This record gives sequence, C-alpha cells and structure tokens, in this order.
Amino acid sequence: MQTTLAPEFRDTPDGQEAEAILRRCVHCGFCTATCPTYQILGDELDGPRGRIYLIKQALEGQPVTRTTQEHLDRCLTCRNCETTCPSGVEYGKLVEIGRRVVDERVTRPLPERLLRGALKSGLTSPAFTPALRVGQMLRPALPKRLQAKVPPREKAARNMPALGTHARKMLMLAGCVQPALAPNINEATRRVLDAAGIETVYAKGAGCCGAIRLHTSDHDGGLADMRRNIDAWWPLIESGEIEAIVMNASGCGVTVREYGYSLRTDPAYAEKARRVSELTRDLSELLPELVESLGQRLPALRGVRLAVHPPCTLQHGQQQRGGIEAGLRALGCEVSTAGHEAHLCCGSAGTYSVLQPEIATALRDRKLAQLLPQEPQAIVSANIGCIQHLQGGTAVPVQHWVEVLDAALVSGPAAISTPSPRRAAPAQTTAPIAAARVADPAALPATRSAGKPKGKGGTRHPARRGKGRKRR
Repeated sequence: MQTTLAPEFRDTPDGQEAEAILRRCVHCGFCTATCPTYQILGDELDGPRGRIYLIKQALEGQPVTRTTQEHLDRCLTCRNCETTCPSGVEYGKLVEIGRRVVDERVTRPLPERLLRGALKSGLTSPAFTPALRVGQMLRPALPKRLQAKVPPREKAARNMPALGTHARKMLMLAGCVQPALAPNINEATRRVLDAAGIETVYAKGAGCCGAIRLHTSDHDGGLADMRRNIDAWWPLIESGEIEAIVMNASGCGVTVREYGYSLRTDPAYAEKARRVSELTRDLSELLPELVESLGQRLPALRGVRLAVHPPCTLQHGQQQRGGIEAGLRALGCEVSTAGHEAHLCCGSAGTYSVLQPEIATALRDRKLAQLLPQEPQAIVSANIGCIQHLQGGTAVPVQHWVEVLDAALVSGPAAISTPSPRRAAPAQTTAPIAAARVADPAALPATRSAGKPKGKGGTRHPARRGKGRKRR
C-alpha cells in the first residue's frame, strides 16, 4: 500500500514503523473473513482493511473525525487478522499507532474520558480489591449487567500443601485484577509448578503489566508500568536466579512479551526490555513438562469433559496454538473447542467488554453457542478477562486450565465436578439481537475472503439499524 506520510510523521519512530507496516498490505481482504467486528457489524470500516485505510489517511494528514475514532475504538485488537494475513501485516502495532494519532486530534466526549480514566486508575489501584469486596457484598442488589462484572467472592483454600524450595525458579507476575477477581489462579499455578519441581517467586514492586493503560489510550502510562516492572525484576534476572518469567494470564503475557518492542527507542531500557521479552513464557508452554512429570498423579482427569477457549492474546498475539488442547488430551481429558469458530474472539479484549458492551455481549454469546453443545463439565481458558466475560453468560463453570490440574492434584475427582462460587454465576439474559445470532449461528452472514466488501453486507449491528453507513 503506497503511503505518503505527512511531514509531522515522516521522521518519527511511529511514522516510520507505520509506513513499513502499511507497505506490506496488498488489499486482499482475507482479514475481513476472520475479523469479529466485521462479522457482527458487516461494515468495511469495522474490519482490518477498512481501519488500515483510515489510519493511512490520518498519517497522510487528512482530516480525522469522531467517527474515525469510533471505528478504531470498535477494534478488539484480537489480532486474528495477523494470523490470517498472507503478507505479514502487523496490524496490532499499526492500530495502536493510529489510535494515538487520532486521539491527539479528536477530543473524546466527557463521559468517555471519565470512564476510561476510572478504568485505568481504578483497576490498577490498591483500592480495587476493597472496592470489589463492597461490590460483592452488594451484588444481589445490582442490575444483571453489573452482576456479570462482579463475580462472587472466592473462598480461601484451606489445608493446602506447603510449597517447597527448588533449584529451578521462575518469576511470576501477580497482576492487578487477577488477585482480587480470581486469587485461586495464582495459587493453583504455584502449587502445580511446585509439584513439578519449579519454585515461583514474586518481585516486590511489580504491578500491572501496562496493558490496561494501553487499552485506555494512556500510552505513556503503559510505558511507565513497563519500566517499573523491569526495575522490580531486573535484580533477579541479572543474578541468573530465575530461568523464565511465567505468565498465567495471556493478556499480560502478550504485553510483557512485547516489552522489547514497546521500549525499543528508550536507551535506558531497550536492552533490559529485550531480555525480559526473551525470558517470558506463557504457562501453557510448560504443559509438555507438566504432562511428563505429573501425568501419573492425575488419574482424576481421565474422562473429564472440558471445552477449551484459547484466548486471542495466546493464539494470535503470542502465536501459541493447540498447546492447551494437546496437553489436556494427553492427561486423559475429553477436549472440545468452538470448532470452526475457535479462532474468533469471545468479546472480552481487556477493557473492551466495558467500553463496548453490546458488541462484547454478542461475541460472548456467539462463542458460548459453539462451546456448550458438547455439554462440558467446565469451560477452560488461559486469561482472566476471557474467564470472567464468558462466565457472565453461562452457569457452566469457567476457569483457568491450571485450576483443573490443581484440583486433581489436591482433591481428586470431587473437586473437578464441584465449581467454586465464581464459577456458579447465573446465566445472564442477553439482548434480543445477540440471542437471535446465537440461536442459529448458521444464519450469520457468509464472509468474503477476497475482493473489497460492499459495505452493507452481513448482519447489521442493532445500534446501526435504520442508519446510513458512516464514513470516517
């Protein structure tokens, strides 16, 4: 795609990076076939190719509007298009550059600014846990939509085996929301790795990976989070004490894995960030080791029916596909997936389910319609956002796959079939348009994999029905 950058972008790192990415795009349109928002909205400008055109126009100095911003906001940044693209277009990097450029020119409405400010400050604040506890106390009185975002409080596990000391050590990031929303995930991770002879350590001073601020248009704040974490981790890395940084939330994992890219122009942190990226591993990458070392201790898993939802941040962002399914099958589980839609986003996408609830709910229900027909005992995933989002739409337990291994190690079959309070959340009533889509997935529009979409093809979003298609 030929691009002529405006003077203000021509010699900047973002401008040069964006131009290189844009030149790889050949307009083929394959990306629209796997774009969740194009599937739902049926609008060319709500697919990757259309958004690439909008970003190109902005970088060439053409006027941008609030409508341009809305089209970019509706992108989930699931990066499914990157997996599909035959030309290697790094869309995720491009859309973040485009959003920064547009946000500098277009002022958001006050309610949006307040919501985004509350998300980036509240979710990463020490006050988040006590605020969540209040919400959990008031949960029965909350509207159903809010109940889906406030899970019941997990009971602390009792009589757990003490963790040992091992020669092999790996660094863990506790995260910002996971310890409050689902503390058992971190504890299950530590117990399972301990059983496999791996000690996990936390670094004092580490916090949010930076993703939440990046999701809410605070690029500088996200970079500050990254630098803080590197400072906290560096003594352990420099001493050689830890062999890897293991991430049990794939949304955090993909962010940390890209620290090297994010801080590439920072002379004080570029090399350290590159080293952090090299050391980062998703927990699922350890599954082959866990199968080999723990398989004989997990007979309780044989025959357990599990539906696996691989997060986009794992299968597209980190390009780790099939590992969870293969590992669970090797342990004797009966594993199913969302079939031909396993690659599609569930709609969580970090803060997206709060900022774009209608689209997020439609995608969630579409995903559940593919996962539930096999009647799984539980749905398992690898990211706290996906877990909480999916649980808001079903009474079937939704949990991290490592919790299944932990339950089998600690308590045997009974623990696997008995969900914790978090997983017993009632199914939520969905909007009629979303329910209609889920009731008959075959009725969804066939996507066009080549050629330029005609713009009005596909299912129209409820908010857009009766309106002409907006441009830019």
